Amino acid sequence: MENKNKGMSAGHLTMMALGSVIGGSFFLGTSVAMNAAGPSILISFIFAGILVYFILFALSEMTVANPYGGSFSTFAAEELGEGTGFVVGWVYWTGTIFSMSSEATAIPILLRQWIPNLPIGLIGTFLIVGVTLLNLLGSHWLSRLESGLSSIKLMAIVFFIILGVVLIFGIIPGTRPIGAGELVHEPLMPGGLKGIAGSMLIVIFAYAGFEIIGLAASEAKNPQKTIPKAIAYTVLSLVGLYILYAAVLLPLVPTAVLSDNMSPMVMSLNRRGILWAGTVLNGVLISASLSAMLAAVFGLGRMIRSLGDEGHAPKWLKDKTEVPYRGILFSGMAMLLGLGFGHLFPSVYLVLITSGGFALLFTYAVIMACHIRFRTKKGCPPHGKCQMPGFPYTSWFALISMILVFISMPFIPGQSSGLVTGIVMVILYSLIYLGMRIFRPQISAKSILKTRDLVIDHYHRNLSTEFSEELAAKIHSKTKCNQGKER
Repeated sequence: MENKNKGMSAGHLTMMALGSVIGGSFFLGTSVAMNAAGPSILISFIFAGILVYFILFALSEMTVANPYGGSFSTFAAEELGEGTGFVVGWVYWTGTIFSMSSEATAIPILLRQWIPNLPIGLIGTFLIVGVTLLNLLGSHWLSRLESGLSSIKLMAIVFFIILGVVLIFGIIPGTRPIGAGELVHEPLMPGGLKGIAGSMLIVIFAYAGFEIIGLAASEAKNPQKTIPKAIAYTVLSLVGLYILYAAVLLPLVPTAVLSDNMSPMVMSLNRRGILWAGTVLNGVLISASLSAMLAAVFGLGRMIRSLGDEGHAPKWLKDKTEVPYRGILFSGMAMLLGLGFGHLFPSVYLVLITSGGFALLFTYAVIMACHIRFRTKKGCPPHGKCQMPGFPYTSWFALISMILVFISMPFIPGQSSGLVTGIVMVILYSLIYLGMRIFRPQISAKSILKTRDLVIDHYHRNLSTEFSEELAAKIHSKTKCNQGKER
C-alpha cells in the first residue's frame, strides 16, 4: 500500500515537462523560425508536435521497461553499441551546454530593451556563475525557485494570447478590431518548403526538454498508466499553446521584420502602442530564461555523474555525494566556454541555438533508432503492453523526418554553422571513444557487464514484486469469498 501512494502523477509530470520546455530560447528563437516560414510556421508547430509525440512514446517504452537509470545514452549503448552510447551522451551534454549558453545570451538581449548597449558577454558570464552556484545548494531549495519561475512564464504566454485575442477581435469598447491584420499582406509560404523545413530545427528546439517525462518514468506512480497519460497531456498542452501563440502573433506583426534581437511578443505589442505590456513581458521572458538555465544545470550535473558511473567520463568527475558538485561546476565552466565560443561568430545567439538544436535532433534520432532495435529484439514492453501507436511505421517516420531536417539546415541562413558545429561534435567524440578503446579497452567491457547486471537485478526485483502483489490479491479475494459464504 505504501508504494501506491508514492511517485509522481500524470499531472505532476505534465507540469514538470511544461516548466522544462518553455525557456527564453522559445520566445527569441521562434522569431527566426517565423521569419523563415512565415504564416506556415503553424504547419511546423503541428508537425513538430507529432514528432515529439512519437519520440516521447519511444523513450517511455524503453524507460518503463528498464527504469533503473533512465538514461538514453544507456539505451543507445545496449541497443546500438557502447560507442553510440558514449557519443550520444556527450553530444547531448555539449548541445545542452550550447543551448544554455544561448539562454545566457538571451537575457542580456532582453535587458537591452531597458538598458541599451549592455555588454552581452559580461552579463552572460555573471548569469552562468550565479545559476551554477544556486545549483550547488541542492534540489530542495532549487525546486521551489524553479516552480515559481515556471508558473510565471506559463502565465505570460496565456496573458499574451488573451491580449492578442482582445486586439484581433476588438473586444475593448472604442477600439477597432485588427482582424487578419498583417496576414492579408503576407504569402502563406514565403520561403517555400525549404522555409518550413529550415524552421523545423528551431521549432523542435522550442519543444526541447519534453524528454524529462521519459527520464522520470522510474519515479512515476504506476508508470504503465501514468506515462502515456502524461505524454498525451504534455503534447496536447504544448501544441495547443504554441499554435494559439503563433495564430495570435501573426496578425499583429509581419514575419519579415522578426529577428533574434527582440522577442516577437514584445515587438508585436510595441507596434500596437501597448508599451507597458511589452515591458512586463520582457521581465517575464528574463525569468523564463533563468528558469531554463536552472533546470538545465541541474540535469547537466547529474548527466556527468551518470557518464562517470558508466566509465564514459574522467574519474575526477565522479561524485558520490547527493548533490553532484563536480558535475555542476564542470558544466558551469563549460557553459562559460560555450558563451565565449559563440562570440567568435557574427551571430552569437543563432550559432548557439542551432548547435544545441543539432545535438537534440541527433539525440532524438538515436532514441528512435534505439526504439526500432529494441522492439525488433524484445517485442512489446512491458508485459506485452505497447504504447507506441503504429509501430514500426511511426518510428521510421520520426527517424526519417529528423534526418530530412538535418539535410535542410544549410538552406536556411545562419543554420549552416550549427550543422558544421554539430558534425564536428559527433566526429570529435567518436575519435575520443576510439582512442579510449585503443588505450583502455577494458573500460567498455566493464561498462557493459555493469549495465547488464543492473538490468538483470532490476527485472528480478520486478518479478518478485509482481508475484507477491498477485499472490496478495488472490489471498484477499479468497478471504472475501469465504467471508461471504460464512454470512
